[in-house]
Amino acid sequence: MLKPFNESKIAIIGLGYVGLPLAVAFAEKFKTVGYDIDPKRVDELQKGHDRTLEVEDDLLQSVLVKTSMELDEKKKGLLITDAVLPISSANIYIVTVPTPTDKHNRPILTPMLKASEAIGKVLKKGDVVIYESTVYPGVTEEECVPVLERISGLKFNDDFFAGYSPERINPGDKEHTVTKILKVTSGSTPEVAEYVDQLYKAVITAGTHKALSIKVAEAAKVIENSQRDINIAFVNELSKIFNLLGIDTQEVLEAAGTKWNFLPFRPGLVGGHCIGVDPFYLAQKAQEVGYHPEIILAGRRLNDSMGKHVATETIKHMMRKDLKVIDSKVLILGFTFKEDCPDVRNTRVIDIYRELKSFDMEVDVYDPWADPEEVRHEYGIEIINGKTKENLDQYSAIILGVAHKEFRSWPIQKSANQVVFDVKSVLEKDKVDARL
Repeated sequence: MLKPFNESKIAIIGLGYVGLPLAVAFAEKFKTVGYDIDPKRVDELQKGHDRTLEVEDDLLQSVLVKTSMELDEKKKGLLITDAVLPISSANIYIVTVPTPTDKHNRPILTPMLKASEAIGKVLKKGDVVIYESTVYPGVTEEECVPVLERISGLKFNDDFFAGYSPERINPGDKEHTVTKILKVTSGSTPEVAEYVDQLYKAVITAGTHKALSIKVAEAAKVIENSQRDINIAFVNELSKIFNLLGIDTQEVLEAAGTKWNFLPFRPGLVGGHCIGVDPFYLAQKAQEVGYHPEIILAGRRLNDSMGKHVATETIKHMMRKDLKVIDSKVLILGFTFKEDCPDVRNTRVIDIYRELKSFDMEVDVYDPWADPEEVRHEYGIEIINGKTKENLDQYSAIILGVAHKEFRSWPIQKSANQVVFDVKSVLEKDKVDARL
């Protein structure tokens, strides 16, 4: 028997870029518990600060409660915890953990399975478990549900139920926030599908779309980013072709864009935890059923080549200006995977860095948005900060890798002694030697 929403307690499992904004949205109307296994993350959130900058501190602090008793008394609010006990009284569990790939680009489902194990230990009759993590079709019912059954001893669709509602968070985007993006929903039975849909309708002002099945919802999510990846791969390939032809890609795209149905994609580095990862999930499932996905994997290979391409073109321009390559100093501006966002997961700027280093160049990286400790831990790179803006002359090449708003006003200017490569094409054309 499903509990009425006014009697529900929601547990959000995973408080990253996806989970925290969702938890805050639900907390404004429901009793909500946010659970994360990272004590450091939990501590900072309990103090009312989100280092991902997805939720403003004032908003986070306005919904926080300190104890389960306070949460029950208020009948809404957000309790942040790294303990399992506070989530044991929930009847709705929403899983928002990462779904990365390994070094061979194979899907890693471990976070989802571990989350399922934790929920299985406290799962009760009538509970609903909803997954939001991006996966290939079948993961919810074929991989996660069996874990829930095994750990809890309960029977799926008799004792407990499942749903899938893919996340659509766009990190750093303050306009398309979680409540303003239409939500796809689904459930393991028609009744549960309607229940899940109404749950999200309570907080998603943009509305919902109820998919016919969990697998349909899973497939819809994984193709969203795969489609974007392929479109960007196309314009990246155009950029390489037009570079060889001596044609400015941006001018070509502007001209083509005057047609009403031309898609406005732009070349660039494709990283992050979604577009650069999700296509591999779909490719994996396709290969399992005996189909080799040509276009999807070709798009991934093309996009993953762009960092090396930028580095190689920079070196070519240096040689044309008779600038020394070995032991020269190069500055990369930006390290996060996208502009005005602190997220460094799967950043492809690292490809530029490593390729330049392979030519024995001295490479500095400056990024006011990235957490130096996180970059050091994940990539082994020391980010320089300070008066870099006033010391640009010391570099033989400057690569604008990420279009943070701060960089647009920097005194960057190509010269006989310096190459400027504008990856994002945000600087004036006459100030740069090359752009994608």
